Amino acid sequence: MKEYIKNNAKAWDFESSNNNFWTVSASKKSIENAKNGNIEVYLTPMKFVKKSWISQIKGKKILALACGGGQQSIIFSAAGADVTVLDISKNQIDNDIKVANENRLKLKTLVGDMQDLSMFKDNTFDMIYNPTSTCFIDDLQTTYNECYRVLKVGGTLLTSATNPALYLFDEKKELKGTLKIKYTIPYSDIKSLSEKKITKMIEKHDTFEFSHTWDVLLGGLFKAGFIVEDMYSDYSGFEIVDSFIHDCYFALRAKKIQ
Repeated sequence: MKEYIKNNAKAWDFESSNNNFWTVSASKKSIENAKNGNIEVYLTPMKFVKKSWISQIKGKKILALACGGGQQSIIFSAAGADVTVLDISKNQIDNDIKVANENRLKLKTLVGDMQDLSMFKDNTFDMIYNPTSTCFIDDLQTTYNECYRVLKVGGTLLTSATNPALYLFDEKKELKGTLKIKYTIPYSDIKSLSEKKITKMIEKHDTFEFSHTWDVLLGGLFKAGFIVEDMYSDYSGFEIVDSFIHDCYFALRAKKIQ
């Protein structure tokens, strides 16, 4: 396992105890709603996933990829799906198990890297659900290829892409309400930052991130064999960014056709 992946695992273990948005468990109300057919889950930070993307999941085999935290996987299980969760963070997985047990729901859980799906056989899943997380890996093409392999023909990958433009700016100034271009893209915490800053990141339990190009974010799906059936964009919820960049995140629905 790559060193930055080990650091990201520790960082998300830390985040899981600090109320990061992606670590807050599904509410009792949302679980009950899912049992009654009203499924509300996120791929991007601010908008619920289109209903048409997740309307037929009862009895389907779903891989919740990099999707720990007791959120989406719990909702899918409550809606009647056969759910397997894979996440790099043990604490996130532990939260899935805890919430599932509290609500008498079934989940299969694994701690692992989203770039390695070798534990799964070909043509296993009807759907892969991957909320905003591809920014935490350097080799997105391998993940796309693996997703294609483990999906059944006709299966879908629901994933989220972070707009590479978000990585252009000086983060410190951004937090103070100013957008100033500082970096080139594609951006990489490992390659774009000094060793001193990287050391400080590790000490602060920050995640390592990568911007990727649209050639990889979209082109990589086609290269893996997918067709993109639908998409929508989302804002960040951070006013200074949203005032300049309206499409901060993109939710993508891709299908395996052969």
